[in-house]
Amino acid sequence: MTTKPAPSRVLVLNSGSSSVKYQLLDMGDGARLAVGLVERIGERTSRLVHTPGDGGEPRERTAPIADHEAALKAVAQELSADGLGLDSPELAAIGHRVVHGGLKFSAPTVVDDEVLAEIERLVPVAPLHNPANIVGIRTARALRPDLPQVAVFDTAFHTTMPESAARYAIDVETADAHRIRRYGFHGTSHAYVSRETAKLLGKEPAEVNVIVLHLGNGASASAVAGGRCVDTSMGLTPLEGLVMGTRSGDVDPAVTFHLKRVAGMSTDEIDTLLNKKSGLVGLCGDNDMREIRRRIDEGDEQARLAFEIYVHRLKKYIGAYYAVLGRVDAIAFTAGVGENAAFVREAAVAGLEELGLAIDAELNAERSPRARIVSPVYARVAVAVVPTDEELEIARQTFDLVSANSLT
Repeated sequence: MTTKPAPSRVLVLNSGSSSVKYQLLDMGDGARLAVGLVERIGERTSRLVHTPGDGGEPRERTAPIADHEAALKAVAQELSADGLGLDSPELAAIGHRVVHGGLKFSAPTVVDDEVLAEIERLVPVAPLHNPANIVGIRTARALRPDLPQVAVFDTAFHTTMPESAARYAIDVETADAHRIRRYGFHGTSHAYVSRETAKLLGKEPAEVNVIVLHLGNGASASAVAGGRCVDTSMGLTPLEGLVMGTRSGDVDPAVTFHLKRVAGMSTDEIDTLLNKKSGLVGLCGDNDMREIRRRIDEGDEQARLAFEIYVHRLKKYIGAYYAVLGRVDAIAFTAGVGENAAFVREAAVAGLEELGLAIDAELNAERSPRARIVSPVYARVAVAVVPTDEELEIARQTFDLVSANSLT
């Protein structure tokens, strides 16, 4: 009698307030079976772009999509058109990106009513993200109530931080009562990239200390010692840390009091300023690093200053995390800017030769979709470019969890 192979496909959903990103992956052979995006949900001109397989011909439809339930039903239709529908017996689970898991969730978790209620309780510390993640989970549960739904948390990788790194120096009772501490974000990316960096060095993650620089429109740094996060730049919210596309990163907390008292700004106005009108866009009017580089090359001093502030903050975190780790084996650049902007990598490392860091200009200038080392062979610390793959990381964690559960 032949044994039927176990289901090996995982659908990854990343539900935003007005969008759903998705990927369908086969964990048996590593194939990416479909990639897609639904955006402008709830608007009159909603848009769905679906691409079957790796490099297939995209299909696009533009029509009103009222809510996330309608969006997921539209996704299911597109998948069905390729013979990959949600009713497929080969689908093992649906993995959901959830931004905030607090301290309770330090690993991927199968969603039940209790888990969903706890994610809801965390809405006050992630008001822009968790509500949309919850809607995506509820909708997927309704469509496939028999299928394991797994929450993979952006904060989970950072729960290994020691209290000395995670605690703010404020009154303990107030902090505990309102869950005020440093949680960190981009955790699936930091987990994936730190592990891939170890592989690039030919070592196990437990043998390697890595500084990961996730540089996109949102940006964060992490110090990873032997595969465990010991510090990260984002805090209670994704606002803390590096200079980002539209977020300020680190500022004196008294700036908020000053703006309220002196400028007469409301809390919401200050929130909008720091999250949407600061960072690179606040400094020079652009948050596209390619455009900033073009302006610098044309002699634009405002763009140059914005870039210098951006790089200055990067260097501060590299130096700080070098001190935290004590020994650094590699620095890994990832995400849109980290992977593609060679001049950012060069500027971030320049002047840090005494720390064992250097860039090989020729290697750094090469463009490649593969993980690679861009430092010279004599450098004591490897400088790596490691393309992130958060969807693959979510799929791996989801599949590993449901596979383990099926064996118990």
